[in-house]
Amino acid sequence: MKRFQVISCLSFLCFSSLTARSVCAQPAPAPPDRVTIEQAVQEAVDHNLNLLAERYNLSIADAKIITARLRPNPVFSAALDYIDLLNRFNGDNQGGPTEYNFRTDFVLERGAKRERRVEVAQTTREVAQLQLLNTTRNLALDVQSAFIDVLQAKDNLTLARENLQAFRGIVDVNATRVRAGDLAKVELVRTQVAALQFQSAVRQAESKLKIAGNKLQSLMGRRVPSPTFDVVGALRRDSEPVVMETVATQALELRPDLAALRKDQARSLAEVRSQLAQAKVDFTVGAEFHRQFHNGSASALGLFFSAPLPVYNKNQGEIERARQEQEQILARIRAAEADVQNEVRNAWVQYATSRELLESIEHDLLDQAREVRTTMEYSYRRGEASLVEFLDAQRAFNDARQSYNDARADFARSLYTIDSISGKVVR
Repeated sequence: MKRFQVISCLSFLCFSSLTARSVCAQPAPAPPDRVTIEQAVQEAVDHNLNLLAERYNLSIADAKIITARLRPNPVFSAALDYIDLLNRFNGDNQGGPTEYNFRTDFVLERGAKRERRVEVAQTTREVAQLQLLNTTRNLALDVQSAFIDVLQAKDNLTLARENLQAFRGIVDVNATRVRAGDLAKVELVRTQVAALQFQSAVRQAESKLKIAGNKLQSLMGRRVPSPTFDVVGALRRDSEPVVMETVATQALELRPDLAALRKDQARSLAEVRSQLAQAKVDFTVGAEFHRQFHNGSASALGLFFSAPLPVYNKNQGEIERARQEQEQILARIRAAEADVQNEVRNAWVQYATSRELLESIEHDLLDQAREVRTTMEYSYRRGEASLVEFLDAQRAFNDARQSYNDARADFARSLYTIDSISGKVVR
């Protein structure tokens, strides 16, 4: 199975040195009109709008890492005191002298707060990266399923056109028989009505094919669907049987959503350490230059130290919140592992059922229905069978072919679903 990786998009901006206007880059080549399933998935990974929006979570996480690495800003203060605004200061009242001072305070973080913040921010980014990878996994499965829908719609359209063409031949034969007086005109009208029904089935199949193609192009990130869009390739059909235990083991090891939860557990541990660090009081140290003038003239340097007294607030609430969040994530991991195991079981049941149904139709139903239809058509052309008998045989053959198309598509979907559940698609 081909592995897909998230590819970062780089944008380039060119500026003209003479006009200071942006120079437009050469237009990107037009997307191909005929794509394989691998090309469809890769184009979706590169251009799907929802995935492009989610990639910004990584940039946001990078910004949070920058914020976590920042140190507290120093505080600068300036003051002017004992201003003789009314000119009342004199030797009798001993007012003044006027003085000014400049002071700078620095916060000294304790408890490795900065390192703990960075640790939380970095693990948060790793969680975001794994969540993006899981979104890519789900998108790949959606594209593969939509691709199969298009192939299935093409097969159904081919079947409808074959039926219409075959029945038009019956109408032409009946028209010749009516002109020769060998058949009643009402029988010709009945075959013409049946041909109109087959023509309606062709139009419905064409509509479903167009809708399926538009859905696939939307998932691929194409804002305007191409009217000439087409898919190439056959429905997937692996001969090697799938072992449920192997899929379950791979899913628990490779699934990015499980990996994101486990990394979130590491983030919660870092959050607990960060909140414990926040409980450590920070020291504030400062220095001040003090100047007196007018009645006196003196300069002085002051040193200051302050620290909060952790009498009431010891960050108890946030520490407990972080610990409860850690327990919550552990419970989510257990629930997610159980869900994955259930997904594996259901996917394997779908795979086994679709495989058995496909083999049964191929070995038993399809050939018999084709043989009956051929026999009844031959008999009807010779006048040995009625139109009702021929239509019944035709409908039985259509149902068999439709069931065959559905079974092939369901089997292919089950294979891609198992790959997605096991985490293979995005590794």
